[in-house]
Amino acid sequence: MTQRIRKKLATRPVIILIVAIVAILAAASTWWYYSTPADRALALTKIRSITIFGLLAGGAYALLALGFTLIYGVSEVVNMAHGALYMLGAYVFFALTVSFAPGEMLVRFEPVLLDLRLALILAVILAAIMGAIIYRLVIHPIMGDLLATLVATIGIGIIFQEIMLIQFGAHGTRRVAAFVPGSITILGESVEWNTILSFALSLVFFIGLWIFLSKAKIGKAMRAIAQDREVAMLMGINTERLCMLTMAIAASLAAVAGIMITSARHAYAYPYMWYAPLYMSFAIVILGGLGSIKGTFMGAFIIGYAEIAVTFMAPEVVFLKDAVALGIMVLVLLIRPKGIFGKRIEMEE
Repeated sequence: MTQRIRKKLATRPVIILIVAIVAILAAASTWWYYSTPADRALALTKIRSITIFGLLAGGAYALLALGFTLIYGVSEVVNMAHGALYMLGAYVFFALTVSFAPGEMLVRFEPVLLDLRLALILAVILAAIMGAIIYRLVIHPIMGDLLATLVATIGIGIIFQEIMLIQFGAHGTRRVAAFVPGSITILGESVEWNTILSFALSLVFFIGLWIFLSKAKIGKAMRAIAQDREVAMLMGINTERLCMLTMAIAASLAAVAGIMITSARHAYAYPYMWYAPLYMSFAIVILGGLGSIKGTFMGAFIIGYAEIAVTFMAPEVVFLKDAVALGIMVLVLLIRPKGIFGKRIEMEE
């Protein structure tokens, strides 16, 4: 009986969503009935905050995970260096926009202090080039060997970490510059323009990537490779070049996410900052379905809302917010092992 129900849920993601919504509404209605007016007013305030900041957090996470799911969907490469490319983007942007005191860097160079928009463009281009190099020199020779790819890309991440550690030190001494300073009040909540920009970029890249894969000739060729690599080669598609291009696009998306998220959070650039975006990207794409663009987008908002809900509803255990997000991923996988959508990129229309 239990196995039959599980199989039915695994084939119908809409049922999972409906059951979850009904359960949440039932619990909320019960609490509302027995709560005091003061508790209800406080709850409404928290719900408003969760709605706003969960939406923005989900958008930022979608921007973070898009590149990860893109490279897997096209070439079936689980790129564990994704977090390192995120870090690279943040560090390059950081290095181009601030001046350093003597002793802050191993290799001293004159401060560039570029315009923030130009620094963003240069950081993204450098990350894209680095992504293409990583694919050609490291990933391509071991394509098809999942374990070797995992070990190699983790090794690349550690190499980037050690380079940043040697050059800039173990602890961040400066915050990444705010790309767009200032804030705006939305429904009584102060929201920084940087955070809104991250959310807007997420939507732009999601829609742009969807159109690119659906309409552009190169995008259709990428989908053909994802569907059947050998047939694509027989049709005259240069699979190696397109996979390299895919890796470059994925790396550039990771760099944009690194710049915008660290800038929005006024975070420090430090050598170990690549761990969190790596496991968060992994959780999001597994939750939504490996290789599914729309699944990644939905998974990002589920994780974003879960984290923000823990932050506002249980601030005393806010340090567990990442564990709660990963727990949701495990729960969904127990019911639907392939994720919410569980579709490869070529299957999506």
